[in-house]
Amino acid sequence: MRLGLVGYGNGGRHFHAPYIAAANGVELAGIVVRTPERRALAQADYPGVPVYDSLTALLATGVDAVTITTPPATRRDLVLDAISAGVHVVADKPFASDAAGARDIVAAARAKGVALNCYQNRRWDADIRTAAAVIAGGELGELWSVESRFDLDEPGGLLAGPHGGLLRDLGAHQIDQLLWLLGPVRSVFALADWVDLPDGRVDAGYSVELLHVSGVRSRAVATKCNRNVERELRAYGEGGSYIGRSTDCQTAAIFAGKRPLTEGAAWGYEPETAWGVLTTAAGPRRVPSERGAYQDFYTQFAAAVRGEAAFPVPGEEAIRTIEILDAARTSANEGRVVLPGV
Repeated sequence: MRLGLVGYGNGGRHFHAPYIAAANGVELAGIVVRTPERRALAQADYPGVPVYDSLTALLATGVDAVTITTPPATRRDLVLDAISAGVHVVADKPFASDAAGARDIVAAARAKGVALNCYQNRRWDADIRTAAAVIAGGELGELWSVESRFDLDEPGGLLAGPHGGLLRDLGAHQIDQLLWLLGPVRSVFALADWVDLPDGRVDAGYSVELLHVSGVRSRAVATKCNRNVERELRAYGEGGSYIGRSTDCQTAAIFAGKRPLTEGAAWGYEPETAWGVLTTAAGPRRVPSERGAYQDFYTQFAAAVRGEAAFPVPGEEAIRTIEILDAARTSANEGRVVLPGV
């Protein structure tokens, strides 16, 4: 599958291009970048890959699919342009500012007969994969609750506006992980911490409580402004607990200059010092890391386009995540429990 990458900022350069390059059945066929500085980076990183000034120029080369990883304010129009051109699309999360907008985009893709998937790459994090394996193993017994905490010391990374806020950024990942792990949600209650930026008021932290249809409770907690860096997953059941603390190993490896293409089978494992602990009546036990591999998203996407697999994160699933984000925003503003999608 010949795939073009639209955007070469932090996301395009560090969270897409290395994984496209490492995916099976995918060729990075072109990069769209506008600034001279980013053009120079793209050409240095991938000297054999053509660089284009616009999505139109890229589409004219006959690519099979594109990934849109531009800022949220421009993402929607570019996704719709690609759909209109009849190519398959991977859109960064969230691909719309609300669920109604997401439904419109999914409907446009369906009408055109192309696949639209959302890049919820953190389903392929080592820590959530390890927690999923522990839960599936059954030693926790009947599952009661799961808590996901993701604290970042990045106050300068907050953006205001309809596409901004930590909930629509990091929250899109945490909520998607919990839906993937625990299934659909019956109700949402959220609290938010607000800060005033020159461009407007924005949520800088949140606590979102979900009641899943299965009866399991989950909670997503995050902040960018409390000078703490921590990633932790907790799962409680009648048989014990699992507590995992992550180094966000794939991101750390990328910024250390490593790449999944060259690391091969060694890629994506948490170091032994970061292994989680499963505690049951038999006592505590360290749990080896499952593998995290964002490139698997692109491998599966290409296989699905060929008709050989299910799509990794189809637009319909992304809508459900955005419905929870909408409900959480309403709940935080109004101080009440909200039913998602209603």
